[in-house]
Amino acid sequence: MNALKSIFAWLGRFLEKARTVMLNLGTAFVLIFFTVLIIGAFTASGPDVKDPDGRVLFINPEGTVVDQEVFSSDFLSSLTAEQTNQIQTRDLIELIRAAAEDEKIPAVFIDFSSTGFAGPTTAINIAKELKALRESGKRVIAMNDRLTTTSYLMASQASEVWVHPVGSISVRGLGGMRPYQKELYENLKINFHNYSQGDFKSAVEGNTRTDMSENDRLQREALLTPIWDEMKRLMAEARGIESSDIQSFADGFVGFFGEAAMGNIAYAQANNIIDGTKSFPEFRKYMIEEFGLDEEAETETYKTISYNEYAKQIESDSSDSDNHIAVITAEGAIMEGDISQGVAGANGVVKQIRSAHEDENTKAIVFRVNSPGGSIIASEMMRDELFAAKNKGIDVIVSMGDYAASGGVYISTPADYIFAEPTTITGSIGVAIALPTLENVMDYIGVNFDGVVTSKHGGWDPTQAIDEDLDKIFAAWGADAYDRFVNFVAESRSQPYEDIKKIAGGRVWIATSAKEIGLVDEIGGIDDAIAYAANMAELEDYQVEYYGKKLSPEELLIKELLENFDVSLGEPKVLSALNGLADFYETMTNIQEPKALLTCKDCLVDLD
Repeated sequence: MNALKSIFAWLGRFLEKARTVMLNLGTAFVLIFFTVLIIGAFTASGPDVKDPDGRVLFINPEGTVVDQEVFSSDFLSSLTAEQTNQIQTRDLIELIRAAAEDEKIPAVFIDFSSTGFAGPTTAINIAKELKALRESGKRVIAMNDRLTTTSYLMASQASEVWVHPVGSISVRGLGGMRPYQKELYENLKINFHNYSQGDFKSAVEGNTRTDMSENDRLQREALLTPIWDEMKRLMAEARGIESSDIQSFADGFVGFFGEAAMGNIAYAQANNIIDGTKSFPEFRKYMIEEFGLDEEAETETYKTISYNEYAKQIESDSSDSDNHIAVITAEGAIMEGDISQGVAGANGVVKQIRSAHEDENTKAIVFRVNSPGGSIIASEMMRDELFAAKNKGIDVIVSMGDYAASGGVYISTPADYIFAEPTTITGSIGVAIALPTLENVMDYIGVNFDGVVTSKHGGWDPTQAIDEDLDKIFAAWGADAYDRFVNFVAESRSQPYEDIKKIAGGRVWIATSAKEIGLVDEIGGIDDAIAYAANMAELEDYQVEYYGKKLSPEELLIKELLENFDVSLGEPKVLSALNGLADFYETMTNIQEPKALLTCKDCLVDLD
């Protein structure tokens, strides 16, 4: 026994020393890495700023276009995590508009094949900006080896559209199939209990049905059809064809493989969906002939300037006023905790709202909501802080983006006025609660439960059956949350409770319909919301303050260095391998701690 203890004691000391050595080596490596990076930055002679005169502006955003760029509160840790590059919508719009007015820029070359969008409304808005760019008289050229629905939506706005001869073009439209796994749960002997409130609240019906409910089909068609019609209209008008031509192409010429879709390309060229094909050397020669040879380049190419280089030379319009309009963004799933990519963390959003209303210069708040909802308590936290601002006499205007559904509506209820984009998805006033129980599984594998408790349900968890009393408790839980939600909306919209309940039921609405039934006040974008806020606060002059995490000078330096040197600190493989275990643990935790959610998962529109 003593020998065994000695072995374990020695092993413990060895592991402790090994851990210390590895930690020190890791720290040394990081320090050396950043030292070399910084020395290189200061000793290397950086490239001169390109004069845009006579150069083609190349716009090829790589990443996701979002309302507000987000950085983790722990910036250094976020460098090793898988992060999507973020392009702020307002920055991209500012750049496109600047190019339209810049006489030095002879043309704009666009490639959105590596660009994602927060949602369909964001994509449509950028397409409209490209349309305005072309209509300004600026020559706009698109060249791609492959085009999908959203990248073609952008490319179609160009003056000319070229595709590689063995590339691919596919406009697949919107929507998709959803798995319905009721029978799977039955085969696994798992009982699924649905306490969701609202006949249209379909967030969990994939687990409780074998096919789509008629209510869900009805609301999905009511959402997807107008968004798809708007996309087709923009594509068709730009190409001088009919929307039905785009529909025929989408129906008959789908490209799943991303290359060698010669039939698609031939049809697209014959029907003016594109102008033609060019290989990369052919396109380069074409651009040199059109815009001249770049004598400064190391290889033979045309005169060009990247959109990042050009953006640094744009002089932003900024006013110096003591009257501030604070723009605060809730983007992504509404959850407790800090803000991160895809998560509107309540703690972080609340801190921004509080900072705004504690600033004596803040005269109005524009709350940009781009969320399909999430946690009830997190939604309440944001709502409470907005009312704290209103209690100080600060006007609150809501601007709805791609999505403002369920919890997105909940956090909008303090608003004095609500704007929504034409294709905003909103509504879904309902509550999603679903709970799987494993009593049949436990019985099948031979596990029984017994013990001593001091209350009737003190020892219950989802491994056991739900009795009649507990069933009533859960049902009341959902009903109370739903009643509170409907009341909040009724008070906010100055409508009777019963009138709101008729249009609630978890149903999702496109913004134009939401305006007709009184859920939003006006169709318009964030610029309209800002102008309205200024007018409401009776401001003759003002400046817009966008709230978000500000990087320190040190963090900005590191970010700039990593971007300039194209360095990525990837996640170690050993940590990546543990992601599956972490996901499994999270799933089991959610079963043990069921939550009622104000969420609309079905509001999200997949864009290819």
